[in-house]
Amino acid sequence: MDDGVVERAKERVGQRAEGAALDALLTRAREQVETLAAAALVLEETLPGRVGDAVRDEAQPMARNLAEIRGLMNGVIRRLERIDGDLAADRNARVDDLSLLVDLISSGWKGVDARIARMESLIGRLEQGLQESRGAVVYRMEDRRPDAATS
Repeated sequence: MDDGVVERAKERVGQRAEGAALDALLTRAREQVETLAAAALVLEETLPGRVGDAVRDEAQPMARNLAEIRGLMNGVIRRLERIDGDLAADRNARVDDLSLLVDLISSGWKGVDARIARMESLIGRLEQGLQESRGAVVYRMEDRRPDAATS
């Protein structure tokens, strides 16, 4: 036998072994691609629901917190409106008090003016009487006291 023939036979056996290995590799790759396709199909069917559930589970506490904050803000707004109403009522009451105080002061000054006018007219009459009589009767205070006569 020729060495060349043996070598060629060995090469052909090696090529067939490589071909069988390549076929096995392709078969395994096809099986893995089919497995991957099945897994992708399962994920395609279940993933949206699972993601929705996860988002819902995470968003539910935030929704509760947001509702609580909204309720608290409504309470704060109501309290601020009540305070604003109270302040307006207090302001109106202070204006009314100030108006009453101004009326009292002005009526008091009118009374003072009337008294001063009466005193001026009395003084005017007294001055007129003094000018007409050209004299006045003078009474001493000591003479008018009852205990002054005995001492």
